[in-house]
Amino acid sequence: MAMRREPHVLVVGGSDSSGGAGIARDIETISAIGVRTCLAVTALTVQTHDAVIEIHHSPPSLVANQMCAALQANDVATIKIGMLATAKIIVAVAAVLRKFPHVPAVLDPVLASTSGRALLEAGAIAAMKRDLMPLCCIVTPNLPELALLIGSELASDEDGALQQGKRLLAAGAQALLIKGGHASGPQSTDILLRFDQPPTRFDTPRLAASMRGTGCMLASAIAAHLAKAKPLEDSVRDGKLFVFEKLQKCRLNNHNVLRPAKQTHFPEFFP
Repeated sequence: MAMRREPHVLVVGGSDSSGGAGIARDIETISAIGVRTCLAVTALTVQTHDAVIEIHHSPPSLVANQMCAALQANDVATIKIGMLATAKIIVAVAAVLRKFPHVPAVLDPVLASTSGRALLEAGAIAAMKRDLMPLCCIVTPNLPELALLIGSELASDEDGALQQGKRLLAAGAQALLIKGGHASGPQSTDILLRFDQPPTRFDTPRLAASMRGTGCMLASAIAAHLAKAKPLEDSVRDGKLFVFEKLQKCRLNNHNVLRPAKQTHFPEFFP
């Protein structure tokens, strides 16, 4: 008997052994929205909630083969892309996207961990902008990532962020969601930028709560809602609401997953 082919989100990204971010957070989020996942792992990391200790990159051909196998095996409705690590992996992922132009891709441009460890090699930003961004239906940078992507200083206000976003659109991005989590003020405002429409703002109260992996969570939630055939703007709105509700629950439970690391050097368990 043939199995029913349900819509899937193909998650392309790195592992996080702490479970706080990366593909662990992606799978958790997408599953909570009621969509199935399949995987292509770009890197294995050793992480606590406070630090990244080791990073091991997957060979680019292995990443591409994982993607192709997942796309062949499942009804992939959306692709969510996170940590890519190297320029060669970016080029390999872009080559797969060109073979499947009917599948929308959401790109979370992961450049560094919450603790500050670089997760994309030097020089790979150019490949991301040239080869990958034009193939994605939306890119979701926070304010520091936006500044790095255009080679500028951190925007000091919303007008500055909008100008930076327009420069990235001009460089080939189809749509941008500029995330305001690193800004200040009583409202956390994300702004959707597209060529053919005025900017769309998504506001929620700024909460006094910290949580790792919110960037992964938002991009994954957007991808999951796109997989349910929702329009882009509705997917962004519902994705932001999902993250807000998770942060609200985190605050109410007085639970902060940014716990200090107790140990960042591990003994060799095996000779």
